[in-house]
Amino acid sequence: MKKGMIFDIRKYSIHDGPGIRTTVFFKGCPLRCWWCHNPEGQCSEPELVYRRSRCITCGECSEKCEREAIQLAKQGISIDRKKCSLCGDCSRVCPSDALSIAGKQLSVKEVLEEIEKDRAFYEESGGGVTFSGGEPLLQPEFLNALLKECKVRAIHTTLDTCGFAQPEIIERIQSKVDVFLYDLKIMDDKKHRKYTGRSNELILRNLKKLAESAREIVISFPVIPSINDDEENVMETAKFVSSLRNVQQINLLPYHRAGIEKYKSLGKPYKLDRIRPPTSQGIKSVKERMEGFGIRVCIGGG
Repeated sequence: MKKGMIFDIRKYSIHDGPGIRTTVFFKGCPLRCWWCHNPEGQCSEPELVYRRSRCITCGECSEKCEREAIQLAKQGISIDRKKCSLCGDCSRVCPSDALSIAGKQLSVKEVLEEIEKDRAFYEESGGGVTFSGGEPLLQPEFLNALLKECKVRAIHTTLDTCGFAQPEIIERIQSKVDVFLYDLKIMDDKKHRKYTGRSNELILRNLKKLAESAREIVISFPVIPSINDDEENVMETAKFVSSLRNVQQINLLPYHRAGIEKYKSLGKPYKLDRIRPPTSQGIKSVKERMEGFGIRVCIGGG
């Protein structure tokens, strides 16, 4: 039975495709975007999450940890992540749910059971399931099995992807995907490498090919002040998208700082702590410039 690494299944989502949806978050991503608001989805393996704001410093976790990876500190606890074996014992005894393990192996059957629970909402709203992450294409066999079963059950499918995958992987699954939410971030390859850790050549090449397949595609464009909202990148992005077939619209996703606490909970540094969210006028300016290329542009996931 195929299993995949999942870090969350979120119900009643209205921003990840049409209608009311269940979003399944795959763990693992080939990119390391500086603004990522789901850092727990980057690593392919389980991770220990510590929410300091919930900690009551009872010491239960420290006493339970056989590897002595957890110690009581003045404000909360300190974690030696090199010692941690991710056994989960600490999270099981934590009375305030301050500790948890992000990432769990689930079977196709287990994920489908969660998806099926909300079928009534899908049918009433024109919704369905969205596979997101992380990057679902990093687990192609598991993703393909889920898509296949959803098609058998007549459940609408959306794939939220960064597009960084071998072309044959996309070719294999594309007929089972009703809508692609395809991320475009930065057109300049050197700059893309700096802020995501990868070249954008494969991403752009895959999008061109996908656009020829008559699949419905919506572009997701995160608006990050001082990084990708400059005139050149906005215009080059709009120019590229306007040249593609079957692209329905561009969704502008304003940068937000909600992910900062997640980085802290994982013991990871956050690189954009000085960046502030774009102003409404800044977003409006990006929208108007892109619309000048004859593209339908929406703010958010609308």
